[in-house]
Parts: sequence; structure tokens; C-alpha cells
Amino acid sequence: MTQRNQEECHSSYSWVSLTLQERGLYKHVHQELELKVSEWKGAQAGLWRSWKCAVSTPGCQSYRATRSPRGAGSVRNRPGPGAVMRAAAAGMPQTLSTSDMVTPGSLSPPPTEPTDGEQARQPLLDGAPSSASLDTLIQQLVPTADYYPEKAYIFTFLLSSRLFIEPRELLARVCHLCIEQQQLDKPVLDKARVRKFGPKLLQLLAEWTETFPRDFQEESTIGHLKDVVGRIAPCDEAYRKRMHQLLQALHQKLAALGQRPESLLGADKPISYRTKPPASIHRELLDICSDPYTLAQQLTHVELERLQHIGPEEFVQAFVNKDPLASTKPCFTEKTNNLEAYVKWFNRLCYLVATEICMPAKKKQRAQVIEFFIDVARECFNIGNFNSLMAIISGMNMSPVSRLKKTWAKVKTAKFFILEHQMDPTGNFCNYRTALRGAAHRSLTAHSSREKIVIPFFSLLIKDIYFLNEGCANRLPNGHVNFEKFLELAKQVGEFITWKQVECPFEQDRSITHYLHTAPIFSEDGLYLASYESESPENQTEKERWKSLRSSILGKT
Repeated sequence: MTQRNQEECHSSYSWVSLTLQERGLYKHVHQELELKVSEWKGAQAGLWRSWKCAVSTPGCQSYRATRSPRGAGSVRNRPGPGAVMRAAAAGMPQTLSTSDMVTPGSLSPPPTEPTDGEQARQPLLDGAPSSASLDTLIQQLVPTADYYPEKAYIFTFLLSSRLFIEPRELLARVCHLCIEQQQLDKPVLDKARVRKFGPKLLQLLAEWTETFPRDFQEESTIGHLKDVVGRIAPCDEAYRKRMHQLLQALHQKLAALGQRPESLLGADKPISYRTKPPASIHRELLDICSDPYTLAQQLTHVELERLQHIGPEEFVQAFVNKDPLASTKPCFTEKTNNLEAYVKWFNRLCYLVATEICMPAKKKQRAQVIEFFIDVARECFNIGNFNSLMAIISGMNMSPVSRLKKTWAKVKTAKFFILEHQMDPTGNFCNYRTALRGAAHRSLTAHSSREKIVIPFFSLLIKDIYFLNEGCANRLPNGHVNFEKFLELAKQVGEFITWKQVECPFEQDRSITHYLHTAPIFSEDGLYLASYESESPENQTEKERWKSLRSSILGKT
């Protein structure tokens, strides 16, 4: 590494240290950054190492580009959001290990002696996760007078079991087993026994309806609840009252989930302007919000609002495959609207960033917008909002933006290169995962609500969960379900639930969030046309495309 590169590396590292200290994330990733700086200097790799070298990680193949400073006479062939998503979808998943929400030891229910015809309970796990038949796993979910499943087991099984059995069918089987084992269909009930069993049954139903309320959208599921609780109510009228409270809370939760804010129905469809839009449209963003930290806060507000509507079951339902041992039909067909809407929001933010950069007529103004978004991305990183960070970087990486050499020549790119390196897909996004672990640890030890914020790069989270779902959905040769994979999936999704429940500490500025949701954005063709109008095509391919776009969009020859 040259002396100049060493100075650049040290300077860049100092900037990262300063900003992380200011926002409280520094102490959790300091050691990792120190190690990386040492490795960069020792291996003569440098922070701005060339991306020409072959990348061994499959996920990096579609993201390779030649690293060179913008404005230095060479243009970097940079992928758009689609390529970034393809890079995220490749490679093997890496499960995070920042949460101890689910541990193997906590999932083994204590064995009890069989009483009055009940089956003896055998631990599913003996110091380590194991496999079992679906029937056995369902039996472990059913409480008795002397047994109640661990909370971690309830969440783990209710989350992953829908790969093999629909929730309404699972509830029907659980209620049937309760009635059968506790002899609730007899004319005369054993009141002493029912009084021990009743609170456990109501606790199970409460946990189920609280965590997975969408499982109870059908009237038939509510009917099962009323039937089984109605059978134990004669032993204690408090059970009926508790059931009424449970159903009331369930209806309120379902009503809240059904009320999708207007922000979730924003104008996501790109448009093609017939000509460059009036300057008033461009001025709107900087006039409404000229402070990068404020915009980063409002982006965080939007992210958390959208995350709150995503149910944990959507991560499983998005990848439900056919169970060859059950039937030829998919186990679940319900759409995952909230998850899909969140992915669309990421794409919209990418295109909004690119649109804002390509709109100004003068390169000085375009450079100003680029530097503004670089500062916004930096603040998103410090807050812990990695999804908005990646969307901003992806928007600036789109080809219509990256080809603007004259514009980039006026931009101070050092900070952008650091952020881009942080989200580098090399090593299955190793740098990003290190920062995410730091943010997760900060959240666990947070002294303020601002330190609790963790918003992961969502497309990479989906990729990780996809591979975990693949492992869960595949039965073992003996027909058993791989409960070890259930645990891994529950751990990942459980972490996400913790993060999405954080209340946004920033006051909402509706003028800014309204703009983020409704501002017109260019289509891909519109971006290319605006880019060519800003800086003329440089080669024959670009000239032919420019001519075609002018003809199709502007009606000019």
C-alpha cells in the first residue's frame, strides 16, 4: 500500500470512529474496525481495494465492479437495485447469533408421570435439538393439568408448523386433544383437575392469539376457542370472563392490523416524464428537509411503521412449499401483503434517490444532491437503519447515476466509499453483518430508545430466512420433522420481532414522510433519458439508446 493509501485508510477510519462515537455505536464495533484497519495495512489491500479481482463468494459475482474514484476519467460499471438484490439472494445464509431468545435447553419440557390415561411426556431435546414426528410435536404443544410447554417451544412450533399443517387445522387438533385428554366431553367433570388445567389452556390461547393474531381471522377458528373454553367454564365462571377479554383483545388487534395507513399504499409505480420536470418538483425535497439527520430520522420513522405491520408468520408463508407426505397442494396460499409492500418501499426509495439526483439541470446542483444523500446514508448507519442505508447506496449505484462522470467529479466521495464498503457483499456481507451485530448488542444494552433501533437490510434477511425455511420444510428420511431447523428459524424471526416492536423515538414530520411516499419517481427508461439529457452519451450504444428513448418517451427523432 502506498503512503497516500495508508493516510486515506487511516483518515477514513478516523471519520468512522468519530461518527460512531457521536451516535453511540462506536464501542460495539471499534474492535472489529481496528482489526480491519490492521489487516488492510498488513495485506496492502487498502480501503479502496480493486474489485477487479475474482471474488470467491457466489453472492459477490453479480456485484463486481472496477473500483476507481469518480471523476478520475473512468466510469465504474455499477449495478442497480436489481443486481444488488440478486447478490443478496446468492450464497449461503449466515445466521446471526446476537440473541439468546431461544436456546436448546429451554425447549425440553419436564417429563411427568402419566395420570388418568394421559400419555407420559418425554423430552424432545436431551441437551441438543432433535427431530420428531408432527404428531409428537403437536402433542408437546397441548397443556395438561400438570404440564405447560415452554414459551420458546410455543413460538418455535407455531411459527414453523405452518409449513406442514394450516393453523386452523392445528388449532382444531389441539382443542380435540384437550377435550379428549381432560375428558371434557363427559357429563360430569373432575372440577379439581379442570381448575388446574383451565389456566394453562387459557394461557396457551392467549400466547397464540397475541403472537399470531392472523391465525384467527376465520370464524371457524373462533368457534374452536369458544367450544373448548365453554366446556371448562362450568367449573369456574372466571374462565368465561377471561375468554371474553381474550377475544376482545384479539378483535382489536385484528382491526388494527387491517387498518393499513395511507403510507403503506403510496405511489410506488415509477413514471416516465415526457420532459424534465419543473424545477419546483426538485426543490421540494431540499426545501422541505435540508438537514440529513432529520431526513434519516423520518426514513427511520417510515421503516418502523412499515415493519410493525409484518407478522412473523409472513416469513414462513412466503416460502411455503408442497409437503410430499401430506398432499400435492400447498399448505398455505394466503398472500404476504405487508412483506411485499415493504420490499416495494425499498425499491421506491432506490428510485427516488436516483430520480432526485438525475432531475437537476446543472451538475453543481446534482453534486449537491448526491452529497446530501451521502450524509443521509451516514446518519442512517449511525441510527441503525441499514435498510434505508442500502436503498440510498443502491440508488446512487444505478447506472443512470453512476455514468454522470462530470457530476461525480464535483463530489467528495470519501464518505460514500466508506459506507459502500460497509455494505460490500464480499464474504456474504461480512462487514454489514459485523455492524449489525454491533447495533443489536447496543440495542440489548440500550439506555435510551434511540439506541434500541435496529432495522436490518431486509432483502438479505429474507435471503437468510429463505434458506432456513428450506431446511425446515424438508422432512427427514424417516418422515420426522427437523426441529433443530425450527429452532434456527425461530431465533432469526424472533430477533426481527424484537427489533420491529421498538417505538420510533423521532417525532414524525408529515410533510417529509408524505413526500417520501408520494413524490413522482422516474422509471428506469426515464432515469436513463434524464441522465443522457444531463450528460451527453459517450459511446455509440448510449447514443442509440438515447435516440430510442427520445423517440418513445418524448416523441422526438
